[in-house]
Amino acid sequence: MEMRFTLETIQEAAKHFWQSVNNAKVFAFHGPMGAGKTTFIHALCDVRGVTSTIGSPTFSIINEYEYPGGTIFHIDLYRLKDANEAVRAGVEDCLYSGDFCLVEWPERAESIFPDSTCEVFLRIIDPETRLLQIEDK
Repeated sequence: MEMRFTLETIQEAAKHFWQSVNNAKVFAFHGPMGAGKTTFIHALCDVRGVTSTIGSPTFSIINEYEYPGGTIFHIDLYRLKDANEAVRAGVEDCLYSGDFCLVEWPERAESIFPDSTCEVFLRIIDPETRLLQIEDK
């Protein structure tokens, strides 16, 4: 699945995302710095009804948000060196918890992801527009 969005249409794109991913629980968000991974994940949390403050987990590694249907883990692996560090930080526990996991910089620890991980790619089209591509494994 592929769609373009801007900040003005991001909420609509987030709704469409959730409708398109079937039963997936773990999402690996790929894209260069500044592609909008954190911003899109924020929109995904909004659509799910998260009411707590949503921020980047760059320094905490894992942020946990409650929504009416359960828990969403927002994980940022940017500062980690490898899969061993991710395991020590508790990332693997989140990935196999059965809760939603939205992971930025997954390439830092690809080996620990479940086979059912949904790969999500964000690309910069121009300063306002992003291309979102979703690929199921």
